[in-house]
Amino acid sequence: MTFNQFNGSLSQPQPPANLPPVLLALWHDANNNWGAAHDVAQSREGTPDYDRLHAYLHRKEGDTFNAGYWYRRTGTPVFAGSLADEWQTLVRQQLSQMEESR
Repeated sequence: MTFNQFNGSLSQPQPPANLPPVLLALWHDANNNWGAAHDVAQSREGTPDYDRLHAYLHRKEGDTFNAGYWYRRTGTPVFAGSLADEWQTLVRQQLSQMEESR
């Protein structure tokens, strides 16, 4: 799946079938369902990709203290760009990982 295909799926009523969980969370986040996205992040705490998602979601929520905690857990600095840029970065990383696992 390409970034453009993923982005195009955002206008659909349901996410594409067989999305990996973190991509599914990012799909829900883009469709204004922060709670569903956060549920995914919490489902595998301690897993780097999920913790990184968790950091982004709390940054988006405006909880910079909590976001900072999750960024530290992943060993990454707080994202310096916009929330939209961070979302795109996370989606592209997940799509790349999805391709590599094929």
